[in-house]
Formats: sequence, structure tokens, C-alpha cells
Amino acid sequence: MPAFTLATTADLPAIVAIYNAAIPGRLATADLEPVTVAAKTAWFAQFNAERRPLWLIHDGPDLAGWVSLENFYGRPAYAHTAEISIYLDPAFQHRHLGQAALDFVFAQLKRLDLDTIVAFVFHHNQASQGLFARNGFATWGHLPEVALMDGVRRDLDILGRRFNA
Repeated sequence: MPAFTLATTADLPAIVAIYNAAIPGRLATADLEPVTVAAKTAWFAQFNAERRPLWLIHDGPDLAGWVSLENFYGRPAYAHTAEISIYLDPAFQHRHLGQAALDFVFAQLKRLDLDTIVAFVFHHNQASQGLFARNGFATWGHLPEVALMDGVRRDLDILGRRFNA
């Protein structure tokens, strides 16, 4: 069973390394080149344990990935909605850690005062599409050909789920 801990500033280099490992696969992020720790410092500073956490996913003694909840659209009316992101180190993929991360996050929603989760997932990312579908997420939006990666236009889906308040 994986363990989840709140990330600290000292963890940012490892978080960025896991994120950068996802870039070449063109499945999980629209970044096309690796990002730096400095470039992610302001992004990381927006997380907090009380409302918008970023947790590390540990598989035994190893850091396997991270899961975060970010503000959705940054307006007060969306305070009870968050965007989820899950990134796993390639060595830890296909071990059901994405499911474990969702289960963990779902158990935190009441404490975080959240009732709606959205995920932005490339349409061609079938593993993530399947994970979210198995967990009751529906397609709330489809943005055709909004991303250009390596000369290929890619669709982005907005997946969402409302939880009982």
C-alpha cells in the first residue's frame, strides 16, 4: 500500500524530475521541453495543506510520484472545485498507484471542502482516460486539436466528477 506525504519545498527537484520524465511520452503534459525547478517555484508556492495540497506518493522507501489539487480557474465561485494532476515515475507506472492516488484524494475531499474534481487529459492518453472513467468521471468537455506536439494535433478532454457534499 503506498503512503502519501505532503510535499515540501525540498521535494521540488524530485517533483520536477518526475514531471520532466512525462514530457517525452506526449501523454500527460503539453510542455514540450523539460522545465526547471526555478520555473516551477511559483507554481509550487500555490499549494497548501489546508485547501490545495500536493502529496508525494511513496512505494515503500521509494518516491513513486505525486498527486496535486490546484485551483480551478481561480475565481471565488469555483472554490469547491479543484483540478487534479497525477504524475508517476516511469518505473512505477502500471502498479495501480494512480488508483491509490485517486482513492487517497477522494478520502480528503470533505476535509478540503471540495465537491467537484476536474482533470484535463489528452484524448489519446488511454491509460488515464480509463483510470478516470473507472472512477466515475465523465467527459464534460472535448477540445479538438488544441495541442500541437511533434507536428500532430491532439485533442484535450475535460473530465469531471461531482461528489456528494
